[in-house]
Amino acid sequence: MRLRIVDAFTDRPFRGNPAGVVLLDGEFPPDAWLQQVTSEVNLSETAFARPLPPGGDADWALRWFTPTAEVDMCGHATLATAHVIATSGLATGLIRFSARCGILTAETAGTAEGGTITMDFPTSSLTPVEAHPAVRSALGAEIRSVHDTSEHIGDLLVELADERAVRELTPDLAALRGHARRGIIVTAAAEDPSRGYDFVSRGFFPAFGIDEDPVTGSAHTALAPFWAARLGRTSLVGLQGGARTGRVAVRLAGDRTLLTGNAVTVIDGELLARP
Repeated sequence: MRLRIVDAFTDRPFRGNPAGVVLLDGEFPPDAWLQQVTSEVNLSETAFARPLPPGGDADWALRWFTPTAEVDMCGHATLATAHVIATSGLATGLIRFSARCGILTAETAGTAEGGTITMDFPTSSLTPVEAHPAVRSALGAEIRSVHDTSEHIGDLLVELADERAVRELTPDLAALRGHARRGIIVTAAAEDPSRGYDFVSRGFFPAFGIDEDPVTGSAHTALAPFWAARLGRTSLVGLQGGARTGRVAVRLAGDRTLLTGNAVTVIDGELLARP
């Protein structure tokens, strides 16, 4: 059984967000084994995919696990999985996934190694909420607005004053636990859009064993409508990350959000522990 480590939302190794990817031949092994593998890999997410019979709504069944739990939606590990399927010669063009959040698609363009991949995800809803005093204290930064996101994401989207505030943020991660169903995304408009991005963000998920996620694709299904409304454009580029960074091109299409990025395989090995 092969295990790949793929850096997603980047075209260079050791940038973007790394994800584990395991393509299975048959049914999913027991959940406990999937969780053990993910904990051993110890990345923010590891994806497990198995082929589905032809003629249905999807080509692959896809599941994602953090080191501590299964999640409903993950963008960067979906991008990584599509990259592995394409570079393995198992599919070209459109790849359809059946997941807990519904049917997702990923479409490859260009060469298998160097082309972009565009994913079609449901757009998140945004509900304005008041910032809990503990969240304000844990972030220690000026908060302009807070929005709750849809059930499959479960993040608090927190707008800060400017790009510098996002970059320099050092939150109290322990204090953030329990104040969102999944995590906290902080964001601000780009200081200089001529650098090739329109907004910045960082994501913190301490309740799921992830202090900071380098590039959170699923969060951009909330960032896309948030910044589209403020900037007056439906096609935008987001830059996410602290020590590692990655870029996500987004296009808001009503109740769907298209996420485009690159990926590169950095490790291709054999998983010896069988279920």
